[in-house]
Amino acid sequence: MDMAVGVVIATAFGKIVSSVVNDIIMPLVGLIVGVDFGSWYVVLNGDTSLSYDAAIEAGYSVLHYGNLISVIIDFLIIAFFIFLVVRTINKASERLKKQEEPAPLKEPRLCPYCYSEINEKATRCPHCTSEL
Repeated sequence: MDMAVGVVIATAFGKIVSSVVNDIIMPLVGLIVGVDFGSWYVVLNGDTSLSYDAAIEAGYSVLHYGNLISVIIDFLIIAFFIFLVVRTINKASERLKKQEEPAPLKEPRLCPYCYSEINEKATRCPHCTSEL
């Protein structure tokens, strides 16, 4: 059940990240670099004068490698966030394990004569009454 919930959440998260990459990050990268990755394509018949839409309407094969760059950036962002989430969960679980581990118990003090367990502050064994 946990895995099914994880898959559903990951799918929804992937759509959110894709939207952020396509609608926010890629336009900003295009503004900084001066190039719009979405407009990078090659018409395979060699006609460079055709726009992307015109080449598709004409039935030519088009390599839209700008879209591939967007998808790669999308993947890297998702992988980075998953890395951060997993690292945070691992650190939190380590802290919980450290808190849950009880302190090691002291070795009980034993009487050297009758080997009964006695209090640390005792000067006589309560079982055999020998002096310690």
